[in-house]
Amino acid sequence: MFLTQKLLLPHTMKLLSFLLVLVAVVAADKIPDFVVPGQCPAVGESKLWSEQVPNHANYAGVWYQFALTNNPYQLIDKCVRNEYSFDGKQFEITSTGVTTDGSLLKRNGKAYPSPLGDPHLTIDYENSWAAPYVILDTDYTNFACIYSCHSYNFDYYSDFAFIFTRSPSLADKFVKRCEAAFKSIDVDTSRFTKTVQGSSCNYDVQKTL
Repeated sequence: MFLTQKLLLPHTMKLLSFLLVLVAVVAADKIPDFVVPGQCPAVGESKLWSEQVPNHANYAGVWYQFALTNNPYQLIDKCVRNEYSFDGKQFEITSTGVTTDGSLLKRNGKAYPSPLGDPHLTIDYENSWAAPYVILDTDYTNFACIYSCHSYNFDYYSDFAFIFTRSPSLADKFVKRCEAAFKSIDVDTSRFTKTVQGSSCNYDVQKTL
């Protein structure tokens, strides 16, 4: 196992706390708009995982957020730049960008093999909930299509999706690759909102945060 038992317990407790909160919210009939009826779609995670684990080192480096679905946990609104470093077991992540009020923000996180043994990574940012991190498709050098889904009791689920790119822009052929990946698991691609990137962003300043 990549994680020690000491590390496993806090992350498991965070997940259990999150699930208990969602169950309480659903039971009280006060359902957040990102929690919807149904179940997470079937994803061929085992096949993806077996292909991707040997290439995790190639996934390291800078990823710009090209687009995402509605996500209340994404606190950075524009110019989102994610830097992944891989130590052979897990990724350390530094995310920087501009918030909705125009402030610069830096967030630190990690991505590591699922503590529960599921065939995907777990994404875990400070002051947030640990969540599944499934790479649906990537060529490691241009794009990555990321999907995260939680199923809850009472037949509800929440899911979030991202399109990452190695540069502030992305060629249409790679956008279409991600669209195809999401459509293959019945994710409505009209849910995506493009992230502001490019000339209005000061990436050099973000690197100094």
